[in-house]
Amino acid sequence: MDLGLTGKLVLVTGGSKGIGLACAKAFLHEGARVAICSRSLVNVEAALAVLPGAHGFAADLADADQAAALLERLETSHGPLDVLVNSAGAARRVPPEELTPTAWHAAMDAKFFSYIHITDPAIKRMAARGAGVIVNIIGSGGKVAAPVHIAGGAANAALMLATAGLAAAYGRAGVRVVGVNPGLTATSRVQEGLQATMRAKNLTEAEAMAGAVARIGLGRLAEPEEVAEAVLFLASARASYISGVTLGMDGVTTPVI
Repeated sequence: MDLGLTGKLVLVTGGSKGIGLACAKAFLHEGARVAICSRSLVNVEAALAVLPGAHGFAADLADADQAAALLERLETSHGPLDVLVNSAGAARRVPPEELTPTAWHAAMDAKFFSYIHITDPAIKRMAARGAGVIVNIIGSGGKVAAPVHIAGGAANAALMLATAGLAAAYGRAGVRVVGVNPGLTATSRVQEGLQATMRAKNLTEAEAMAGAVARIGLGRLAEPEEVAEAVLFLASARASYISGVTLGMDGVTTPVI
């Protein structure tokens, strides 16, 4: 199936690792022009070694000025942005007794504002041109309150609301905004997330992983490439009437309608 992405300029935030890197590879395979960003220049350079033809930028998107400067640099050097895929930032999982106001702020900065700071200037430029797609890779913790992911889940829930609200606000301007909620996915962040569960329940890493997998209806973690395939479709003209919704991809961990 031709997704019509050839020649499109795509920015994948958090594109140096995990789901973001899988998305960058998938867009390149479809013939898109791809740029990635990460807070770490070292990580950007490592990712570019496996992303032939891609461009990389180092920026901390928790800083609104850095996000705006990144977009300006990208469009000045490569032209108008067609697709923004937000995958940068992840809130640290914290047992409830360890939550503090600082932890809540950190979760919002890491997940919510790292998306909003790049989305705000990008969606306004897209609207002025009359076309564009934004895909937010969020997380199923925004729909189900997990004891060790309350602050991060709140940030995810806020992003889901922002996705729907911005889609409604900019739909008539030709811009679509959609979300994807992956569940547990086989990336380095899984091990990081398990640490909070291990502390809260006094489990080994193997026990925490086994318990997590046991709750997944499909019986396994998602692969980053599986999430990337959904992102490709949602970003393409094949999904031209899909906007303002967030697609659940938790492997039937929470079977809800």
